[in-house]
Amino acid sequence: MDAAGEGWSLRPARDEDVEPVAELKAVVMRDDLTRLGRYDDHRVRQRLRDGFRPAHTSVIEQDGAFVGCVAFGPYPHGPGRYLEHFYLAPEAQGRGLGTAVLRALLARADAEPAPVRLTVVQGSAARRLYEREGFTVEAEDPIDVLMVREPAAPGLFGERPTEG
Repeated sequence: MDAAGEGWSLRPARDEDVEPVAELKAVVMRDDLTRLGRYDDHRVRQRLRDGFRPAHTSVIEQDGAFVGCVAFGPYPHGPGRYLEHFYLAPEAQGRGLGTAVLRALLARADAEPAPVRLTVVQGSAARRLYEREGFTVEAEDPIDVLMVREPAAPGLFGERPTEG
């Protein structure tokens, strides 16, 4: 099945989702954090637990099975939205699911219209996805890259304008 097609959905997170989400974060982030000398088996899970906000988090399911999560809430330092805790199980990566989920969330932000910010770890392959979807670097340090995407200006038939 094409992951970007039918078969995936977002459902509101519940308090009991915190442990599967924390475990998924540890699996997904291990290589990047190890490369940066920042992986700590307990800390990676605890930071997720401490910041878990079910009201702004969705569980990603594909064909009824848990395959990921994403949090999409108000940006804490100004106007707009903040995308965080966007993790896909390794077996769900690389098939278009992340792109499909991200585009659905960006469509919500464009309807407001609101800028969207996110933080990605330096060297993460996910950065390419964000850049393809219009995110640009706002700030960075040796560990993190803060990226922003301004709301899409409606073009012909509501499409994002393309650079020419």
